[in-house]
Amino acid sequence: MHELSLLENVREILEDHAIHQQFSKVNQVTLAVGKLSCIEPEALRFGFDVVMKGSLAENAKLIITELPGLGECRQCKQQSELLNLYNPCPYCGNPQMTVLKGTEMKIKDLLVS
Repeated sequence: MHELSLLENVREILEDHAIHQQFSKVNQVTLAVGKLSCIEPEALRFGFDVVMKGSLAENAKLIITELPGLGECRQCKQQSELLNLYNPCPYCGNPQMTVLKGTEMKIKDLLVS
């Protein structure tokens, strides 16, 4: 489950930011997860408390928002929403779409004290 290693990276980012921005507790973490990222939000929720135990984000609330997928057709150059990585172009039917957005995961915001 790669979500645990992603959460460990989030914990490290929080610890680095705590040093630079001088906070000692994270009360809430909002993660934005791309629809095309192959990251399971339920797996993030399941592992969050385990990975954050003993850290400055222990007992923090986790909020996950979904980022839509966006692609551009390699043939007609039209952009459209992608519901999965294999959607053909809705304008011309070409099966080759370049993914522009929706594969990322980022920390959207934090509530800290």
